[in-house]
Amino acid sequence: MERKCNKHLKEALDLARSLIILADDGERDSEDDSCSLLYGIVRDCAYRIKKDAECEVEKHRTGGRWP
Repeated sequence: MERKCNKHLKEALDLARSLIILADDGERDSEDDSCSLLYGIVRDCAYRIKKDAECEVEKHRTGGRWP
């Protein structure tokens, strides 16, 4: 049975991937600078979420709590 905490970490990584795709698509299709700025913020947040979630996964691996 998967631990709930690991399930949530996987969801956070999936969310980060989705946000990166959204930022790429949004920036590509943006029609003004303010939209480009918004998608840059979305991308920055996505990479921060990804980095922090990966750090937590590593802690779980080290502690023997990751499959």
